[in-house]
Amino acid sequence: MSLSDVPDVAAVDERLATYRLQLHSAFTFDDATAIVPYLARLGVSHLYLSPILQAVAGTTHGYDVVDHGRIDDALGGRDGFVRLSDAAKAHGLGVVVDIVPNHMCISDRDNAWWKDVLENGPASPWADFFDVDWQPPEEKNRNTVLLPILGDHRGAMLERGEIRVERDDGRFFISAHDHQVPVAPRAIGLLLKDAAVFTDPDDVPNDAAPPVLAFLADAWRQLPAPELADPKVRRRRHRDKIALSSLTTRLLAEDASAAIAVDTAIARLNGDIERLDAFLEQQNHRLAHWRTGARELDYRRFFDVNSLAGLRVEDPRVFNETHALVGELVREGRIQGLRVDHVDGLADPAQYLQRLRALAPTAWIVVEKILGPGEQLPSSWPVDGTTGYDFLNDVLHLFVDPTGVATLTATHAALSGSWAPFADSAAEKRELVLREVLASDVERATQALVELAAADRMFRDVSRHQLRAALRALLIVFPVYRSYIAPSADAAVDDVDRALITTALAAARAREPEIESLCFELIRRALLEPGRSEGAVRFVTRLQQLTGPAIAKGVEDTAFYAWSRCLALNEVGGEPAVIDDAEHDAIATLHAHNAHAAEHWPQRMLATSTHDTKRSEDVRARLAVVASRATWWAEAVDRFVARNTSKRSSGAPDGDLVLALYQTMVGAWPLPLERCLQWAEKAAREAKLHTSWTRPDATFEAGVRDFITALYDDRDFIADLEAVVADVAVLGEITSLSQLTLKLTSPGVPDLYQGTELWTLDLVDPDNRRPVDYAKRQALLDRVQTLSPASWHELRDDGVMKLLVTQRLLQLRRRRRSCFGPRSRYTPLFVDGAIGTAASNDVVAFDRDGVVVVVPARTATVCAGSSPTQVIVNSAASLTLPAGQYIDVVSGAVHEGTVTLQALWQLLPIAVLERQGSL
Repeated sequence: MSLSDVPDVAAVDERLATYRLQLHSAFTFDDATAIVPYLARLGVSHLYLSPILQAVAGTTHGYDVVDHGRIDDALGGRDGFVRLSDAAKAHGLGVVVDIVPNHMCISDRDNAWWKDVLENGPASPWADFFDVDWQPPEEKNRNTVLLPILGDHRGAMLERGEIRVERDDGRFFISAHDHQVPVAPRAIGLLLKDAAVFTDPDDVPNDAAPPVLAFLADAWRQLPAPELADPKVRRRRHRDKIALSSLTTRLLAEDASAAIAVDTAIARLNGDIERLDAFLEQQNHRLAHWRTGARELDYRRFFDVNSLAGLRVEDPRVFNETHALVGELVREGRIQGLRVDHVDGLADPAQYLQRLRALAPTAWIVVEKILGPGEQLPSSWPVDGTTGYDFLNDVLHLFVDPTGVATLTATHAALSGSWAPFADSAAEKRELVLREVLASDVERATQALVELAAADRMFRDVSRHQLRAALRALLIVFPVYRSYIAPSADAAVDDVDRALITTALAAARAREPEIESLCFELIRRALLEPGRSEGAVRFVTRLQQLTGPAIAKGVEDTAFYAWSRCLALNEVGGEPAVIDDAEHDAIATLHAHNAHAAEHWPQRMLATSTHDTKRSEDVRARLAVVASRATWWAEAVDRFVARNTSKRSSGAPDGDLVLALYQTMVGAWPLPLERCLQWAEKAAREAKLHTSWTRPDATFEAGVRDFITALYDDRDFIADLEAVVADVAVLGEITSLSQLTLKLTSPGVPDLYQGTELWTLDLVDPDNRRPVDYAKRQALLDRVQTLSPASWHELRDDGVMKLLVTQRLLQLRRRRRSCFGPRSRYTPLFVDGAIGTAASNDVVAFDRDGVVVVVPARTATVCAGSSPTQVIVNSAASLTLPAGQYIDVVSGAVHEGTVTLQALWQLLPIAVLERQGSL
């Protein structure tokens, strides 16, 4: 396809819409290049790529980066990326890349920085790159890194001979199953000394050993201690170590007697458990059972993933090293936008983003940031907005009818055995993960508090136990992902953070009245009072990097899987209790947030499916319908339970998982058994009720698998399930088309997650990373051009209606750039006449720049026939259009003046009207 085949090509810096691609070894840069012509025809302006820097071998997501200095070989390397960016540019598309500043993968042998840290401890040139606590309270652990990588306790593995010292030429390492960790330089000296002096079991001196071996042994042992912090000494030590390594490698390659002596010494060491154990104690790392990491880890990690170590990107050296290649690609014009992963994990997000903006002054920058209720993105951040979870949930709330909440609650209580509200479950799960999953992170923050207390006579007698309890209480009630106090002595605290922290501390005190008030006062002073000590700054940093993981792991990755009243609302950044709030007005909220975005964040990203969502937009749309038909759903669940209770054994699955399973099957049907089993295993383990990732219960999980398999074998149940699915599928498609319409017309830059231009019934990752059939999509895009509005429903099962709406609205965005650009206006519109109790509460409508009018249907306002082209409106309400004649850009219908909703939605349950003669 030539450039001339692309109608009205946009400049690569013009942000009309993005298309997210998940790259991995089975879908490389060249595979992406092959679909560039299709994406250009679809109408997006930018490819939006998952992380492209060198990641761990076999990764399917790219967030486990091991080398920031090169592009991933498995994706095609730099040459492959250049081919992709050239192809994109030739078709008028820009490139947006996901970057990972918060952490690196440390489980892969290709991470040269981390290997050097393990070898040299705090003397490594890269020791300051990682957020490691080199001075923990326990003296035995100082100046070492805890490595919780062993499958069993170290002593047991030593007894079985499963930990050994080995060498590869002049490289010495400790091997434990699949793991290899380097030997400390001074320990190499001890090993070479043994080789130079003794080589047989009777400790007979080895007169044949070459003298240079003894010289090297002494030289290795005389290297400065790793804990010496003087920069000049560290640099000299590093220089000498490199020279010694080269000399040792050369000697062992050229002198057979030296090699034999060393290998004999290694064999003797491996054969003596006591000596081998002592040798392990001489390292700059401490090998430990993997469970140890939950409570004793001395480096910051990404959430609870031990293999992802936190980076100190607040250090300018670290920023420069980790962003050099990205900056180079931006300057070359190969990257036009950046998506920043997990911005809340950084010590100082504002400082980081200022540096990033200086690196990429004209790039489109969006941040992965979850906004809590009423929370705003800090206006001082030099970014274009969030990645869209706030928008996703605003739109979702439009389609979940709250009037059936009492019935949904009763159905949930009947299966779960509990009437407790979601807030109780969320608090319980936060407490669980803080006690077990994030215990080591809590201890690091607690230690900072202990040191603060010890330095002040007012707090010196407060116990560690009380301080830890106060910290946990605060983390359990903290209402948003984090505060943004700069980690410095005199950083000012703005009114938003001051109110947030004051309210959270009050809630923590109310939750735990038996905790000494001095504990909360110490926390308050550290956070809110100026003139912070170095210890207070350290505590502020630790706390702010912990509140996000506490919410993410406690709520989104645990409570959302353990409380299944309405799965549609259990989404990233979501609030399941929103339907309990009688004062919540979903339409007014959407209008308010859209109007705010139009003024302050007109280039934010708009998302409805991402690589991290718990379920795809189309599954969520079906489940919104289920939640909005509460009585009908309760009757279906009653039938399912009556039929299937006998299939359960020994309480597996539990009631919450059963209810989640039925919703998942309805939302994603047709759902193959293997995909359902994969989802159920993840759901059960994430819930942490009967089984978990760290403590899997084989009996419970077998019961879950047997129950689901029995469901699939029960033809009568499947027939009933399919009847239920048929009853919601059409309304689900209406909902899906409406949320798609809102995404493509609201203030911001819409993102399409790979494959979702057709109906996509995906579940949580890794299910949503399955291969996408682009040949089918290209063929359907060709066919779309020849379809008349009356025939669209004939290909409903293929999702052609969604594809057509996507392309037509993307074409509209391209044609009417000013209406959707950074200076466009957003004006809510209201219908005349009542639907339900109040017209303004039942219909979403708005105007963009006086040129485009958008009126998507809500399932609360319509019922449907056999296809979405046969929509029956529940009222004769009408909408008065702004002056002028309008053409529906999807159906081609012409409207002006006052138009009834029946007329607007005659062919499709959405209306996007373009005023004529106003180019």
